Amino acid sequence: MVVIGFALAVLVGAGLLMLPVSTEQGGTTDWVTALFTATSAVCVTGLVVVDTAAHWSTFGEVVILGLIQVGGLGIMTLASLLGMLVVRRLGLRMRRSAQTETKSLGLGDVRSVIAGVITLSLAMEAITALALTLRFVLGYGQSWGEGAYFGVFHAVSAFNNAGFALYPDSLQRYATDPLVCLPVLFAVVVGGLGFPVLFEIGRRLRGKRRRWSLHARVTLLAYSALLVVGVLAFGAFEWNNPETLGPLNPGSKLLIGLFHGITPRTAGFTTVDIGEINPTTMLVNDVLMFVGGGSAGTAGGIKVTTFALLAFVIFTEVRGEAQVHVLGRKLPVGLQRQALTVVLVAVGMVFTATLLLLVITPFELDVTLFESISAFGTVGLSTGITEQLPRAGELVLIVLMFTGRLGPITMASALALRERGRRYDLPEERPIVG
Repeated sequence: MVVIGFALAVLVGAGLLMLPVSTEQGGTTDWVTALFTATSAVCVTGLVVVDTAAHWSTFGEVVILGLIQVGGLGIMTLASLLGMLVVRRLGLRMRRSAQTETKSLGLGDVRSVIAGVITLSLAMEAITALALTLRFVLGYGQSWGEGAYFGVFHAVSAFNNAGFALYPDSLQRYATDPLVCLPVLFAVVVGGLGFPVLFEIGRRLRGKRRRWSLHARVTLLAYSALLVVGVLAFGAFEWNNPETLGPLNPGSKLLIGLFHGITPRTAGFTTVDIGEINPTTMLVNDVLMFVGGGSAGTAGGIKVTTFALLAFVIFTEVRGEAQVHVLGRKLPVGLQRQALTVVLVAVGMVFTATLLLLVITPFELDVTLFESISAFGTVGLSTGITEQLPRAGELVLIVLMFTGRLGPITMASALALRERGRRYDLPEERPIVG
């Protein structure tokens, strides 16, 4: 049902974008371009094959904005509700334990989850839109109408980690302006943490001091650690690059380094030309894009919780222990298998898409791999080859964006719901590993 619902949203969006009223010139957009843009918007990716501001009319831009909102709210709501469904299907003992650890999901009331997602999303978007509108009007001389339109569009795109911008160079013209970059980063981080974590933070701020759930602790720790790694890596590797940070003063370098240490976590906005970054920086971005952000949020990727749990599994195995313990809790064996399955299937999808792009395009491995991971992780960063892809290449990325957006969520839920005990066991035998 989740997959069908999002597919219908993509098809409706593509149909609207094919209308003459959706383009600046009044012509009809071909179906592949419309389908690519609609998929990128619903899956909050941000990859584009045409210039958003130049090709689409105001009506077309509003359609894209609506698709981003539907995709972002839908992902957060459905992921939270699927989490509730998984918990309710567990046994009584496990269910009570899960309820203790996941109070943030509001397990007793579906309506509260939906209302919470919508209220929180609109509030964060409104705060970001107000900050951007004031800056565009007071700092850049835009009219209040134009400033509000640009502010709302980029606020919605940022909170939903979509990466769509109304400028051909994304946000490069504001690279050294903290009053534009910082509100965008605020929205990106808040949207990328995930609704369950945000709900817990809200409870703490209201004085309801309860113990942090394991999910919130793992998400915040892993997200913060990867954020620091991303910022330090981009700053270190690009500090003297004459095409990116080299000519700038230290303050501007730090701001851009902060921006591009965060945006690979599926935001997709850029303040420098991604095609000019060093290979080392590109490799770090590949990893950050693949991992993504928090579960039940607007970020994509395999999710930081999946990445962190597998790290704990590896650490436990290296120490020779039989049980995996994470921050004072024992990790179920079934959850370990689910995390491993999600990661390996994701690797297979990225590998297959990269191989296809290498076959049908003249581009090298580094840029095709970057493009594939960006599509799978619903990031939206591009080295500039997206607009040069043949139709077959665009179709490959369409499939990858759609499966990358919905695949980890639906797969993890399906694996949990299908878990069943086995009534017999087989003799044990150990093959050689390594």
